[in-house]
Order: sequence, then structure tokens, then C-alpha cells
Amino acid sequence: MKRLKLDRPLIVEGRYDKSKLASFLDGVIITTGGFDIFRDHKRLEMIRTLAKEKGIIILTDSDVAGFRIRSYLKGAIPQERIINAYIPDVYGKEKRKAVPSKEGKLGVEGIDAGVLIDVLRRAGVLFEDEEQTAQEGERLTKLDLYELGLSGGMDSAAKRRKLLHRLGLPENMAPNSMVGVLGAQYTAGELKEILKELD
Repeated sequence: MKRLKLDRPLIVEGRYDKSKLASFLDGVIITTGGFDIFRDHKRLEMIRTLAKEKGIIILTDSDVAGFRIRSYLKGAIPQERIINAYIPDVYGKEKRKAVPSKEGKLGVEGIDAGVLIDVLRRAGVLFEDEEQTAQEGERLTKLDLYELGLSGGMDSAAKRRKLLHRLGLPENMAPNSMVGVLGAQYTAGELKEILKELD
């Protein structure tokens, strides 16, 4: 497999995630040590320094623990210095584990390399990816999500889950996160067409 280059440091949860990604990516990959990041002030300071210099990519598992770690980092680092990349919800068990995780979802280490590359390409953080799907003036907003029925409505949560599943994104992604992630890939018009297909 051809090695790809990251344009900024990538933050993941554990050493198995790092090992998987390092097998096909060139660049700085830092682990949080799972929940150790909550008490490891030196590691957090290092991540803050990296974010200040170049910005960072956060790629945690799509389970409750992964979202908790991501949320903690987002609270410690200015939003404009973070690019969020999300793996899809894939159910199964990592080869090295005897039993599946509590939620039954694969973590970063269990996701296929091709899917991980696609996730990072969509986030726009690989050197080879110079294409931008949405022009600056067409960025997605919270109002767009509301008008598309993805927030603020009675069935918005179900509609969001259906759309996120269709796009290969984690089902428990919050509307605020969706604005940034979907806005980097789609215009409001493109999302409207996808939602029509789903109805």
C-alpha cells in the first residue's frame, strides 16, 4: 500500500490505533493513552503546543469513551485549531480481543485501512487531497441543519441517525459536530438531495 502523508499531527486513543495508522501514514501520531489524558497534564500540554503550531486532527473511536475523550480535547484546545475526523459505526470485534467492546463497535484499530484513508481524505488532511467539495461561501450552518429538519424538530434525531448511517459517520454525532464535519464535504443543497433519497 502506498504511504500517505498527514498535513498535521493526528491524535488517537491508544497504541494499537497508532500502530495501525503508522503502517500506512507518514506524520506525527500521538496517543491520549485512553482516559490517561484526563490526568496527564504534560501530554495535554504537548498536544496543545502541537495544536498551536500546526493544528491537530482528532480521530477517536465512535463509542461513548471516544466521544468523551474528543470532548475533553475540544474543551482544552481552541476549535479553530482542531479538525475532527470520525470513523463509521462498524459492529464487530478486534482480532486481539477475546470479546467485543461494551457497545460492540470496532475502534480505530479494527477499521479497514481503506476506510481510514477515506475518513482522513474527507477531513481534508492528507497531502494528496487538494479537492474541496464546498466553496467558502457555501459552508453549512446550524440554520441549514434546522431547515433540513436535522435539528430542532420532533423527528430530527431519527433523521440525523439515518443520514449519518448513510454517510458512514457515527450515529451519536451531535448537530454541532455535524456542521463542521458535513460542511467540509457537502453543501446544504447536496445534503437536501441525499435526504430526499432517504425518504
